[in-house]
Amino acid sequence: MPLFFLIPLFTGLATGYFSKKCTDEIAYLTGLFTVISLILSLVLAPWQIQFVLLIFVIISSNRLLQE
Repeated sequence: MPLFFLIPLFTGLATGYFSKKCTDEIAYLTGLFTVISLILSLVLAPWQIQFVLLIFVIISSNRLLQE
């Protein structure tokens, strides 16, 4: 299984961490970069990981809808 999707994931997590520390308008740019890189890592992820995430979302949404 290729692990290329981890590169934008860790980049996004690192920029998200730095955007929490920053209070200027650069925090908005790093937040935007974080969202884009996390979406990119989900697109590049293998289908097995995407399937597990889909099952997790379905189960958690069913629990929220029951409440």
